[in-house]
Amino acid sequence: MPQSCWANMPPELLRDVISRIEASEGAWPARKYVVACSGVCRSWRAITKEIVQIPQLSGKLTFPISLRQPGPRDFLIQCFIKRDRATSSYHLYLGLTATLSENGKFLLAARKLRRPTCTDYIISLDAEDMSRGSNRYIGKLRSNFLGTKFTIYDSQLPCSGAIASTSRAGRRVGSKQVSPRLPAGSYVVAHIAYELNVLGTRGPRRMQCLMDAVPASAMEPGGSAPTPTECPLTSLDSLATLPHFGSKSEVIETSFFSGPIINSNWKEGPLLLKNKVPRWHEQLQCWCLNFRGRVTVPSVKNFQLVAATEPTQPATQSDHDKVILQFGKVGKDMFTMDYRYPLSAFQAFAICLSSFDTKLACE
Repeated sequence: MPQSCWANMPPELLRDVISRIEASEGAWPARKYVVACSGVCRSWRAITKEIVQIPQLSGKLTFPISLRQPGPRDFLIQCFIKRDRATSSYHLYLGLTATLSENGKFLLAARKLRRPTCTDYIISLDAEDMSRGSNRYIGKLRSNFLGTKFTIYDSQLPCSGAIASTSRAGRRVGSKQVSPRLPAGSYVVAHIAYELNVLGTRGPRRMQCLMDAVPASAMEPGGSAPTPTECPLTSLDSLATLPHFGSKSEVIETSFFSGPIINSNWKEGPLLLKNKVPRWHEQLQCWCLNFRGRVTVPSVKNFQLVAATEPTQPATQSDHDKVILQFGKVGKDMFTMDYRYPLSAFQAFAICLSSFDTKLACE
């Protein structure tokens, strides 16, 4: 097959052209031209991938793989979520302006599926195709019956810290067997738990997130979070031999809020996130958090997450100053979602979806 004349451009000239496009088209929708450069041919794609930096360094979301990569360290990427009650679906958008606007770049979509003993949120790169059998499927969130405990599954192996799910249910879509090259929701990357509050006497919601795929050392100076650069299709045959941070009993069988989470090698274990405790405002007679103008409507769903330094001790003031993920209501079916390193957009979106779920024993 004859190659296009564009494929024969001198590498030095091609690199200069793409670098100029990358520098000038820093925000969506103009950033689509950077993506277009990667689709011309293999040589253009290779050079474009070399020039475009990961979100942690650039603060920009360019390719689909960016949604699985950690956000920037120094600031929050501002997004928003639209809820569609009629279809039980949720759409994540990248905010294009500093103001709270409904215009944004589509990133991810999720659909809520109620089951007899749990609830699933299927997460996809395609707003029109949210089936687990699709190659646009990216992962899922699953809750227990009470809506107090959640597990985040990734369809691809994000890092060596992910835990392989041995559930046969995760390998089937309805009555059809999923191709071994498309493992559907096979890797556990996080656990979320909400404290039981049946009588409502313990104040606002309290939650913890155990990030199985992110080591606690990622928050240390010089630490790093797993950053996938490709979307590999991994065989299911390797599921039983994947390593992870901490022991199985520490990560999977931990009973959140029934007692302290014990881990002698704290920095070597998975990262633990806790919600920032709101303060009581005497004049307003309500619980308050400082969202810096990003949240405008009071809601039990609103939260901010910070890194916990020790599992049995509250986070220090410096930790509270650095919000890793914040989520809150700005309209009837509109919510903001801002995240930063070491979370990815996919992980942040899944955590926020857990706040939407009905919690019979938490309010």
